Formats: sequence, structure tokens, C-alpha cells
Amino acid sequence: MAEMLPRWQKQSIETAMGERRVLLLAGPRQCGKTTLVRHLDGENVEYRTLDDKISRELADVDPLEFINHEKGMLIIDEVQKAPDLLPVIKMTVDENTQPGQFLLTGSSNIRKLPGVTESLAGRVAKIRLRTLTEGEIRSTGPGFLGRAFDQDFKYQWESYGRGELIEAAARGGYPEAVGLGERARRRWHTDYVESLLERDLAEIARIKDHDAMRRLVRILAAWSSRFVDLSAIGGGMSIQRATLESYINMLETMFLVERLQPWSDTDYGRVGKRRKIFMTDSGLIFSMLRLSTDRIRRDVDQSGKLLENFAFNELASLVDAGGGQYELHHYRDREKREIDFIITRDDGAILGIEVKASTTVQRSDFRHLKWFRDRAAGGNPFVGLVLYCGKTAGSFGEGLWLVPFGAMWA
Repeated sequence: MAEMLPRWQKQSIETAMGERRVLLLAGPRQCGKTTLVRHLDGENVEYRTLDDKISRELADVDPLEFINHEKGMLIIDEVQKAPDLLPVIKMTVDENTQPGQFLLTGSSNIRKLPGVTESLAGRVAKIRLRTLTEGEIRSTGPGFLGRAFDQDFKYQWESYGRGELIEAAARGGYPEAVGLGERARRRWHTDYVESLLERDLAEIARIKDHDAMRRLVRILAAWSSRFVDLSAIGGGMSIQRATLESYINMLETMFLVERLQPWSDTDYGRVGKRRKIFMTDSGLIFSMLRLSTDRIRRDVDQSGKLLENFAFNELASLVDAGGGQYELHHYRDREKREIDFIITRDDGAILGIEVKASTTVQRSDFRHLKWFRDRAAGGNPFVGLVLYCGKTAGSFGEGLWLVPFGAMWA
């Protein structure tokens, strides 16, 4: 699957290769990083992987010799397995400022790994690769955010029913799992998480209580799209707050979960500061909670949680593909006005998005978007969308739009 489908970040990688000395492509295991970098254009590239035990030994024994290469670019896969390479790479690119010397991939966020102090600041471009988006699976481009800011909803898109959207969210975007049936996919996701906890976790942290980590993954799957409350999350696990925080940090480091920062404006003191937590792939929620598509269609709460996480996965990938012009947040103030997602553009424009798991929408569903437009946007251009499971797009007032889910990958 990954070899057949275009990835939105390919252009970003090729651009960065011509501008920066070092490129770091980071994302979860099995999301398609190796497939992508090995299919980049050009023959002047050498590839080495630290998944290979002998390569790791060579990197540990003589890191300077390991990074020596005759071709224009050296790709080092899974660089987090040999963090001592980073200062050697730093020294090398300080002496030779030619762009495109190293392309590093990592299945752990090396900026969060214990003992890694070399930032390669100013020398490295960091690019995030996530699991496949619905747009990539359907071979469409990442143009939704630009059209949304322009309020251009006159283009055509394929209609998707609520059941189809739930199935897409339940499937998720891991390339190997996309084509599997529901039971086989659940086994794949379960084995995937188990492998991360048994192998990768041991390489980045001295956490021995793997049973607690397994329980925590399931708890966070159930907690997805909610505000982080460490006391409530850890209440049933008999884990101290500091330990729980370190466990969640490790799951973030392995790209299993992600905490979304709140939108903030220093001129508006009532904005909350709590983060929301999401699984980095909606399919993991479906499998970790052992849900079924038949049951979840009848469960408004579970389908809403799943589709909001699905929307987060799509929007986060769209933001990543935007070349740094967008930032993704959520909004909640002390009066409990909430907007699921706030996307800011580098020119100050703001896009607010509410997610509804229903096929119908009422005027009241726009009330927080309308309030934000009038009271919190601070004079910046504002567009508010309600993404829903229906088929029709239309205006609900100045800058307010009803938009089907499918518009995100039209």
C-alpha cells in the first residue's frame, strides 16, 4: 500500500534536501518512512539502517567512519538507536555546509529522548510523517486548508455516509493494516502496540512495568479527544502523578499519543490552558477498545470520539503538509465555550472547526464559532466550519460554513 500511494510530505522532503544540511523525518513505526525515503528521486543517495544489528555495532564502535559516505546524501534509518551519531553529524556539517548531506529517520521523537543533548539547531529541518491520511489513500492533494481559509466550498466531492466515515476512522492509516479485515486489523494493531512496548520502549526508557503501560494505552484510547486529567487517568492504576506523566511522555515519544495545546491569546485572560489528548491513529482507538462497526454506529458517544480523533489525524497531517504556515490548537475558556480545533495561519487568519458525528446540524451548533468570530478573533480574519456526516455544504452566516467530512480530501 505505502509503495503505491503518494505521500503529502514528499515535496517538503525534496525542498528541504535542497536547503538544509540535515533532514530529520520522524514518525511512528510502520507509517511508511522507509518506503518514502527509499523512493526519493536521484541515484546519488546511500542508505543504511540501524535496525540492522551489525550496522548498530559499527555506528557505536566508529561513528565517524559510519557516517562517511561517497554519495551526495546518506540516509540513516532509525537514528534514535544510535544517538551518539548526532554530535558526529553536527561536527561534519559544521565543516561542510553543503545542503542535503544527511537524511535521518526516527521512530522516536529524538528531541525527547533521555541523554540526547545535540539539537543540530540551525542545521536540521524536522519533518513529521504520520500514518496515511484518507486523502493519501484516495490519492488527493492536501489543499483543504487553503480552500477553507478562502471559503471556497464550490468544488465537487464524493459523498460519504456516516457508516462509511466510521469505517474509515476504524481502519486508520497504518499502511500494512489498511487492507485488512476488522478482526485481522485488530490483531495487527494489538501486535504493533505490544512490539513497541516490548522492544522500542526498552531502548528509550527503563520502564519495567509493561502491564501498566498496556493498561495506560487502553485508558488513553478511551480518553482520546478529552482534556488531560492526570488525577482521573491515574486514579484506577495506583500510579503516582509524576510516574504517570513520565509514562505518557514515553508514549508521546513513540508517537502513540499526542497532546494538543490550547489556543491562547495574551489579550484574552479567560482562555483555558488544559491540553487535549489524541491517539495518533484513529484505528488504534477502535482496536484497543475492541469496538465493532455495528456497535459503534449505534453509540453516539463512541462514534463522536472516534470521528473527532479521525478529524484530528487528518487536520494534523494537513497542517504538517502546509510548510510551516499553519498551527493546530483547540479552544476552551472558563465559561466552557469550546471549539474542537483552531488552526492559525502565519498571516494571523484563524480557522475554527467543530466536528459533529451526525448527519444533521442546527444553528446552535455554530454558537461557539459565532462567539469566537465576534469576541475572540481580535480583528483577525475568521472562518468557522462545522464538519458533519451529511452531504451538503452551505453558509450559516458571515464566515460560518457547514461542510461534509469528505471535503477534507476532495
